[in-house]
Amino acid sequence: MRAAAVRCLAVSMATKSVAGWSPREKMKLKSLLLRYYPPGIMLEYENSGELKTKSIDLLDLDPSTDVNALVEEIQKAEPLITASRSDQVKLLIQRLQSKLKQHSNHKFYLFKVLRAHILPLTNVALNKSGSCFITGSYDRTCKLWDTASGEELHTLEGHRNVVYAIAFNNPYGDKIATGSFDKTCKLWSVETGKCYHTFRGHTAEIVCLSFNPQSTLVATGSMDRTAKLWDIQNGEELFTLTGHSAEIISLSFNTLGNRIITGSFDHTVIVWEADSGRKVYILIGHCAEISSALFNWDCSLILTGSMDKTCMLWDATNGKCVATLTGHDDEILDSCFDYTGKLIATASADGTARVFSVATRKCITKLEGHEGEISKISFNPQGSRLLTGSSDKTARIWDAQTGQCLQVLGGHTDEIFSCAFNYKGDIIVTDPQERALPPTERLCEF
Repeated sequence: MRAAAVRCLAVSMATKSVAGWSPREKMKLKSLLLRYYPPGIMLEYENSGELKTKSIDLLDLDPSTDVNALVEEIQKAEPLITASRSDQVKLLIQRLQSKLKQHSNHKFYLFKVLRAHILPLTNVALNKSGSCFITGSYDRTCKLWDTASGEELHTLEGHRNVVYAIAFNNPYGDKIATGSFDKTCKLWSVETGKCYHTFRGHTAEIVCLSFNPQSTLVATGSMDRTAKLWDIQNGEELFTLTGHSAEIISLSFNTLGNRIITGSFDHTVIVWEADSGRKVYILIGHCAEISSALFNWDCSLILTGSMDKTCMLWDATNGKCVATLTGHDDEILDSCFDYTGKLIATASADGTARVFSVATRKCITKLEGHEGEISKISFNPQGSRLLTGSSDKTARIWDAQTGQCLQVLGGHTDEIFSCAFNYKGDIIVTDPQERALPPTERLCEF
């Protein structure tokens, strides 16, 4: 049992903070917070009068882990967890274990059909809790919706062309970023719907964007072959990331927020330092356009999907390829990790999806049933279910281990190109290429 506890800690006990810290600095623990997905404990502490946070990631925690042994290892590795806090930490870990024992045997039902925009939709995104979501459209607007009531809360107007890329600054959820074919990105208030800043500087369409985890930066990727980093507070451009020879169509931060990756039609992915804009690595190996690029939770691996029908797994510390995931007969359109980083899912134009083990790099199951290409795939927060959206006008829910299709979500009259779970996994939003937005799906037990 002790060995299992040590393994649980060894994988991810490198504590992460939003600001640097040194063991020599005097720190005072203020509170401990539970994080269910992925399993972990958040520490709020005071350092020289400044309130900071960091996390203890427990990615390998399972219901059989020896809690006493694990707490001992945490105390050895983390000076903020003193003996006086050990009982509290034990209770938090036991709550995490209880959550891990819960199995989702629920079905979704059609909750709302929203007549969202006067022109087709481009994208959809949920805030962390799922209490509200946003839609982008060819009608040049982004709309904010209340999930429970279906009420339109705000229409974000001001772009002069298609609103294509949209995002909340999760987990905070108080700001929205919209990227447009008008070459600008706008930052909005969720509460008032007012525009804080318009970020200008790109010379072609903006097609992807992302907030950093600390919600201090917005990154935008463009058809002008560059990405840009913007300061949320003052609206200023911080860096232009140049180096790609073709359009940038994917970008994302790691969970620390200190690095960002960009994927391009030039077949490469570039890793950048977020605080300096410096190029760290170029990931070269794919022989066709990149479709997706992202870090795993502990920032140790990078996953890239490509139109060359493969995904590649890279060591994030040195930029070396550690595995090529094969098996699809057509282009990879989307790929993702589960929250713990143990599983990878891939979606393809061949109409199938696959689940791979990160440890073995082997395919463990194949998802078959869609009658058209699969453009979107994602795990639920628990990692037990997969959600896929397809050109066959349906979304499907699958068992991530067996590949069994558990439910077909129908009702659309056009292909589904975007879909997502909320943080709890009890709400799904699907986004078709039609003017209405059916359905917002909500959890319902058998």
